[in-house]
Amino acid sequence: MQYDMPLFRPPSEGNSLIIQATIGCSWNHCTYCGMYRTKQYRLRPLPEVLAEIDAIREQLGDSVRRIFIADGDALVMPMDHWLPILEACRSAFPRTIRISSYATARNVLAKTTDELKALRELGLRLLYIGPESGDPATLKAIAKGGSFEDHVVTAKRCRDANMDQSLIFLLGAGGAERSHAHAVSSGKLTTEMDPRYVSLLTLTFAPGTPLIKLHARGKFELPDQRGFLEEIRLFLEETNPSNAVFRSNHASNYLPLAGRLPRDRDRLIAVVDQALAGKVALRPDSQRGF
Repeated sequence: MQYDMPLFRPPSEGNSLIIQATIGCSWNHCTYCGMYRTKQYRLRPLPEVLAEIDAIREQLGDSVRRIFIADGDALVMPMDHWLPILEACRSAFPRTIRISSYATARNVLAKTTDELKALRELGLRLLYIGPESGDPATLKAIAKGGSFEDHVVTAKRCRDANMDQSLIFLLGAGGAERSHAHAVSSGKLTTEMDPRYVSLLTLTFAPGTPLIKLHARGKFELPDQRGFLEEIRLFLEETNPSNAVFRSNHASNYLPLAGRLPRDRDRLIAVVDQALAGKVALRPDSQRGF
């Protein structure tokens, strides 16, 4: 398979077959994100994608267990693309246990519950959704394209369709100025959305983005290391999903954490407190990356 690079996927999809059904991101306005700025969003021709699936079937067949549909917000694809692709995957890779893709609140809300159920029935089980923040002012500033309320409705739509959500929040997305509000509201939004998975990443300045230009002009500053740790603590204190796998072990983070919420909240907060007290070593900048 020949990909239109650069190609991105969630860390947990490292062993998945990646099918690039779209190129770029249909929104592509988020001020912090540089992932798809070199690409013009487009649908790949359906016959081309189906031919690739057929070719991969001959090579991999029964060995494929997980599939990730790329690029940036592939859920935006119309149903007359999604359904044939999922049907082809089901036929070509009968042992597949999960198909997933990135999505935005806008993508989910543009589809009916019945459409989402049809996708779920054909194997699309997990959507990676990045609210990045629950703070209304931060959501507006980073041009996320969806409000707190939009994401709550999105989550309900996913639950009604029996689709799992993996949420992504960005430490530092509110800058130093809104650090507290960002962390607290992100925890509240996680509670409202009640995902199966939730992860914290740390915002880094990507070349060519509006955010790095604001930073260069002195109009946006990230919290310091202590500020990032305090955001984690505030998030953990505030969030109360029913039963979510929690991770902050992405390469961008200073403090790797893993557990379940709310079960492991006290243990996780204790580790953060030890880090705040200087008793836990943080990941050095030289080993961090996006």
